[in-house]
Amino acid sequence: MNMIASADKNWAIGNKGELLAHVSADMKFFKSKTVGNVVILGRKTLATFPGGKPLKDRENIIITTDKSFDKEGAAVVHSSDELKEYIQQYDSDRLYVIGGGAVYDQLIDCCNTAYITKFDREFEADTYIKNLDKSEDWYLAEESDAKEENGVSYKFCTYKRKIK
Repeated sequence: MNMIASADKNWAIGNKGELLAHVSADMKFFKSKTVGNVVILGRKTLATFPGGKPLKDRENIIITTDKSFDKEGAAVVHSSDELKEYIQQYDSDRLYVIGGGAVYDQLIDCCNTAYITKFDREFEADTYIKNLDKSEDWYLAEESDAKEENGVSYKFCTYKRKIK
């Protein structure tokens, strides 16, 4: 399983339900990785999408504890165990955890690759993910050259889980 996110220097990923920055190259990178694949996200993250609708050209799996929640165009599961059973039908390389913070925390131990767009600055934030640079379980496998868009400097980074 993979995870994909954009994070600032403090590994913040969001503030008040919004992304920290809108970088079109990051959106294109996200789309290039996830189109034709399966995205796993929380109900609150889904609510931030245009019209609260699932992403097109991807199978969307929503994880929520709300037993009454249903969303046309998406599969809905209510626990990590239910999710793990449901995703057995897919090749794990096709699975992308896309947020939010609680879903990343819940599923990071199931991921082997993390695609992180790292912003070279700090933003006002209220949602964070695990700092993979400080984790003994992960290493930086690839890093792009620094890029800049709309005054935001960033790099595309690929982290891999260490094999034990």
